[in-house]
Amino acid sequence: MSEGTPGAPDTGTRPTISDVASAAGVSKSTVSRALNPEHRFFRSPSAARIREIAEGVGYEPNPVAANLRRRQTNTFGVLVPRLTDTVMAMFYEEVATVCTRRGYHALVATSHDEPELERENGRMLLGRRVDGLILTTARTEGGFCQELLERGVPHVLAMRTFGDSAAAVGDDRLGGYLATRHLLDLGHRRIALVAGPAYASSALGRRAGYEDALREAGLPAIVLPSTFSMESGEEAGRALLALDPRPTAVFAVNDNTAVGLLSAVQRAGVRVPDELSVVGYNDIPLAARLPVPLTTIRVPFTEIAGAAVDLLIDAGAGVPPSTRRFAPTLIPRGTTLRVG
Repeated sequence: MSEGTPGAPDTGTRPTISDVASAAGVSKSTVSRALNPEHRFFRSPSAARIREIAEGVGYEPNPVAANLRRRQTNTFGVLVPRLTDTVMAMFYEEVATVCTRRGYHALVATSHDEPELERENGRMLLGRRVDGLILTTARTEGGFCQELLERGVPHVLAMRTFGDSAAAVGDDRLGGYLATRHLLDLGHRRIALVAGPAYASSALGRRAGYEDALREAGLPAIVLPSTFSMESGEEAGRALLALDPRPTAVFAVNDNTAVGLLSAVQRAGVRVPDELSVVGYNDIPLAARLPVPLTTIRVPFTEIAGAAVDLLIDAGAGVPPSTRRFAPTLIPRGTTLRVG
């Protein structure tokens, strides 16, 4: 033991966390937080001092026993609408990478954006004794998220938000504004929106940003319904072609719908961007590799995934829920063109 470091009672047995707490003059729970690298207290000077004392008394934590006492499995459940959606597949891969770095495992299940399947598979993950859930499936009416809040189950929402749950999201309203402002700055005055589903806060936020920009410019909104699928983008493209006068630009609230829309309008002989400018959202890998690379809004998936995992670790430690919001970035490419 180094000079001046408090010592634990000499019991002749392996030092315990109680010995460290006694030597440091703090509670056992404070020692636990100081020894847990996933807890925000770990990085404080006080925690560093407690670890020095623990080392001085010869304390060696037993991670297996600690997990058994806390009934932890070091596994997080991740619930996504579908893994065939490139955005959700990308996000899950980021979460799994962060989990591995933090010493956790990620177990994924899908909901197909159906409330009953979301509830069924969410409960299945909890039945596998995961330590908490990360959900990208939140709906504006609550549903399973409300159940988790009422049961006090550690969980974090990602990409979408609801109620008082902790959340890691992009700033969708800002992204919608940036997309629409880009088109306005290029001289477009008749700009349509391919809106996502009304049950998703992400789609609602992007629509709000679109409307903000048009309101500033004194222009009317032109809203075409869709889901987040390529098929719905194709349907929106056909609806757009039937408008008279036809918009000169369109903002689709995700890249999948933008790709579907591009397919429909180009099959009809409409040239992009000469006759129609198009902006997507998310910046999936395909966006830059299309025959005409897609102008889009880039979402910082890596940062959102990291925040979601950190918030879930905090939730398990009893830290009150909070929301972390990350700014998106406009990525101009070949599908937008100045008019006039």
